[in-house]
Parts: sequence; C-alpha cells; structure tokens
Amino acid sequence: MSNISAYITLIFAVILGTASNGFAKSAQGFTLLVPSILTAVTIVGCMYALSLVMKQIPVGITYASFAGLCIIATSIVGAIKFNQIPNFYTIIGLILIIIGVSIVNLMNTNN
Repeated sequence: MSNISAYITLIFAVILGTASNGFAKSAQGFTLLVPSILTAVTIVGCMYALSLVMKQIPVGITYASFAGLCIIATSIVGAIKFNQIPNFYTIIGLILIIIGVSIVNLMNTNN
C-alpha cells in the first residue's frame, strides 16, 4: 500500500468512525436495534481500515490523524444532524485540533 492509498483508507476510516459516532447517538444507549447494529458494523469496518493504514503509516501518526479528523467530522455531524452548535471556545479548540493534525502529518519524517 502506498502512502496515497494509506491516506485514502484513513479518510474512509474517518468516514466510518464518524458514522459510528452518529449511529451511537441515535442508538440511545444501544436501546434501539437498527442504530445499534449500524454502530457495531461501522466501528468494526473503521478499525479494519485503520489496521490497514497502520501497515504503512506509524501507529501514532495514524491514530492522531484519525482521532483529530473524526472529532472535527463528528462535530460537523452533530451540528447538522443533532443541532448541537459549538460555541466560540469549542470552535477555537477544533481549529487547534486541525492545526495539530496538520503539524503531525506535515512534519512527520518517519515515513
């Protein structure tokens, strides 16, 4: 797997991870069957995709990128789907996460 393929797979993992977070919210503590099943399926797919990425990209870089991007994406889904609009300080924190993920990936010399 090339670096480009690894990063494409990482984006796929972020999409699955974000979907699983949204389904988990909709599952209401795993009391609703369909969202609970969707949560389980998407999180397993997400972890599988991450395991593939970790063959090419170091585990720390992979997980830092995944976690940061998933936080941003889940915040966007929360704002759109659940009307959970972030306040000023949350937005500043999210911007700092974006900066951190960028630094981790752009300044990484281990690849």
